[in-house]
Amino acid sequence: MEQAMEQNGILAAAYLAAGVLFILSLGGLSSPESSRRGNWFGIAGMAIAITATFFHSGVSACGYWTLTAMIVIGGAIGAFVAARIAMTAMPQLVAGFHSFVGLAAVLVGINSYMESAGLSGAARAVHETEVFLGVFIGAVTFTGSVTAFGKLQALIRSKPLLLPGRHLINAAMALAAIYCGYRFFGVENIMAQGLPALLLMTALAFALGVHLVMSIGGADMPVVVSMLNSYSGWAAAATGFLLSNDLLIITGALVGSSGAILSYIMCKAMNRSLVNVIFGGFGAEEGKLSVPGAEPAGATTAAGVEEVAGMLKEARNVIVIPGYGLAVARAQHAVKEISDKLRAGGVNVRFAIHPVAGRLPGHMNVLLAEADVPYDIVFEMDEINKDFPETDVALVIGANDIVNPGALEDPASPIYGMPVLEAWKAKTTVVLKRSMASGYAGVENPLFYKSNTRMLFGDAKKSVEAILEQLDGTLLPNFLN
Repeated sequence: MEQAMEQNGILAAAYLAAGVLFILSLGGLSSPESSRRGNWFGIAGMAIAITATFFHSGVSACGYWTLTAMIVIGGAIGAFVAARIAMTAMPQLVAGFHSFVGLAAVLVGINSYMESAGLSGAARAVHETEVFLGVFIGAVTFTGSVTAFGKLQALIRSKPLLLPGRHLINAAMALAAIYCGYRFFGVENIMAQGLPALLLMTALAFALGVHLVMSIGGADMPVVVSMLNSYSGWAAAATGFLLSNDLLIITGALVGSSGAILSYIMCKAMNRSLVNVIFGGFGAEEGKLSVPGAEPAGATTAAGVEEVAGMLKEARNVIVIPGYGLAVARAQHAVKEISDKLRAGGVNVRFAIHPVAGRLPGHMNVLLAEADVPYDIVFEMDEINKDFPETDVALVIGANDIVNPGALEDPASPIYGMPVLEAWKAKTTVVLKRSMASGYAGVENPLFYKSNTRMLFGDAKKSVEAILEQLDGTLLPNFLN
């Protein structure tokens, strides 16, 4: 008895320490400057949590071997994936990890329900509520994350699936799940009555998760990823209640609330309603013609590497706008070298980041940090938009929807009202793209046809490396020019 109490005391203290470290981790991850420290806090917290599990009174001698084997296997898989994953595939990886959390919540919930035959009264009602909610949220998270993975990996098309009466379909599935709950709670025979109702609700939640994400278009995928992050957190919290694990409850609540806040911030940055993103679709309805303003608006003006390098040599203020194409081409290191070269010549170079650039919240910040771009020259959209009129060259590398003037100028545009980086206000805008293909939202970009825009076609990495070659040995400090 005394040994069990001592173990519980050690466990509680360890869980408290891990919870504090997780909170510090979230605080550190809120800023690029402190993100590395935040990661270390998170690693330390998780290490303490895993180690503390061995002190749980419910772990038998045989269980230690099972835990050790699972930690070794899981750690090996995680290390293998982390070593091989490309930055461009990070959103898919995050979505995949969310699916595991959701599936774990489903399996733990069903297993816990099957072992709850001895409960009665209020304890049973509370337990069944935890099971039902945990399994429902986990099931939606699982299939929603798998569907998001398919869209991000281009296994499923990015256009929204807008079925006729899709909102009624969602409502019908939700009502059917509630009816399953009516048949689930307080039944006499758990295996014959309660379990079939729980499994039917799980199937409905699986279908709901697929349909919700399928009806969301590519431009909203960063919000979807953060929302799935929130769902996975609430699923983990529900699992924590089932297992009476305080740390899992705390961690799940932290992840769930932070994911919801991030989703709200991103929707605000896109001038989108969070409810509309979750239950609606983005873009024109299926089978309809493109809306006015979505077609090409004139001729483009192409530029060569020498011309672009010449513009940069003569410039005093340059703003670089990175997008998903930069990540695909893995051109961030070459762009950083161009930045260093220009800054050494007295050019004021800054980077402009849109909140939803890329396929993941903070995707571009991570890429630039990987290339060791100084944090003090990286600015968010709200901080730098006012400076474009005084900018000599706006260098857009692999970005599309986040610099689309139609969002501000064309009421017929599907992305009208979305705040964007106003690159077209610079004296000259240079856009590096492979082709004239539209962005992830599937909307044509009028920026490409403006008189002060120059298009440099080709692979972003090859293009910026060619520009760097032109700059090498030829750039003098501006005060000497």
